Amino acid sequence: MTGTHLDSNIPGNPAYHFTILPPENTTQAGWGQRPGLISGAKAGTRCVHAGVQPDPSYGAVMPPLYLSSTFAFRDICTNAGYDYTRSGNPTRACLEEALTILEGGSGATCTSTGMSAVIVALNLLPVGSHLICTVDCYGGTFRALEHAKKTYGLEVTYLDLADLDAVEAALRPNTRLIWVETPSNPLLRLTDIRAIATLAKAHGALTAVDNTFLSPALQRPFEHGADLVIHSTTKYLNGHSDVVGGAVIAAPDNPTLAQQIQSLNNLLGTSQSPHDCFLVLRGLKTLQVRLKQHQIGASEVAAFLSARPEVRVVHYPGLATHPQRRLAERQQDGPGAMLSFELTDGSRERVDHILRSLRWFTLAES
Repeated sequence: MTGTHLDSNIPGNPAYHFTILPPENTTQAGWGQRPGLISGAKAGTRCVHAGVQPDPSYGAVMPPLYLSSTFAFRDICTNAGYDYTRSGNPTRACLEEALTILEGGSGATCTSTGMSAVIVALNLLPVGSHLICTVDCYGGTFRALEHAKKTYGLEVTYLDLADLDAVEAALRPNTRLIWVETPSNPLLRLTDIRAIATLAKAHGALTAVDNTFLSPALQRPFEHGADLVIHSTTKYLNGHSDVVGGAVIAAPDNPTLAQQIQSLNNLLGTSQSPHDCFLVLRGLKTLQVRLKQHQIGASEVAAFLSARPEVRVVHYPGLATHPQRRLAERQQDGPGAMLSFELTDGSRERVDHILRSLRWFTLAES
C-alpha cells in the first residue's frame, strides 16, 4: 500500500510518500537483536527493555495488545504459534519473557492473580507431600496451605526459617518444597535463601521464594539457589494499582519445570488476561526508578518512627538496629520499601486512632 501525506497545519510542509509493506516483508536490520544486549545491561536498563522489541509487522515500539480469545489456524493442525488465549497469547508471552530476563530464570508463567500463582506452584506437588513454610507468611498463602491440608492431605510445617537447625530437623522423606517469603509479610523477617536452598537440594526438595516485596530490581533468588520465584505482579511490578496478577518463574537450569508450570496454568484456567499483561509491561519500565524513590521514602519514615517514644519497634531491614541487616546487605540490592512497626501502647483504640489520622496513606488493601 502506498500513499501521500501532507500536514496542512505546517506552512510550507512538503508532502512525503510512504509505503506500508505486508507483514512478511517487514524484516529490518537490527530488529530482534536486543536480547543479546540485555544480559549485560544494568538493572534499570533491563527493566525498560526486557521482553519488548519492535513489532515485526509494523514496528510498534510497545507490544500490541492482542485481545483475541482465539487464533486462526493456517491449516488443519497448523497454527501460527497460538491457538487459544488461555493456552498462550503474544502479549502475555512478552511479559513472561520480560520476567524471565529480570529474574534470570528459564521461563515465566503469568497468572490471573498473586494467589493463583501460589495455587499453580502448589499443584506441582504430588499427593502425600510435605511442605515447610515460613511461620509468618502472607495470610493468603497461609489460607491456601490450610485449605490444601484439609482438602488434599498436604502436610505443612510452619517454622522460623532463620533457625536452620529446626528446618533440617523438620525435613521428612516426603518433603517436596520449602516455601520462603523474604522479607516476610508483615514483619519483614529475612530468610537466608542460599542456606535454605542448600538444605532443600540435599534432601531432594525444591525451594520457592516469594519475591513480591523486593522484586527482581532488589533481589534475585535464583542467584542464591532457589528453584522457583513467586510474584504478585499486582504490587511493585505493576506499580499503579490497576491490575491484579501473579507469576511463577522457574530456575535457569530447569526449563522442564518451567514447561510444567505453563501446562498447569493452562489446565487450571488461571492465565492472566492480555490487557493486564500489557499494563504490567508498562509498569516494568519504571520499576527501578520507582523502587529507588520508594526506598528513600521508607528510610525516612523508618527513621522518624524509630525516634518516637510512642513506637516500641520498627521492622525495616534498612535500619542499623534490624537484627538481620547484614543478611539484607548480602542477598539484597537494597532494604526495600516495606516496613511495619509496633506501638508502645498497642491497644486497639490507639491503633485505630493512628490509622484514622493518616493523610497520605490510603486505608485499603495492597
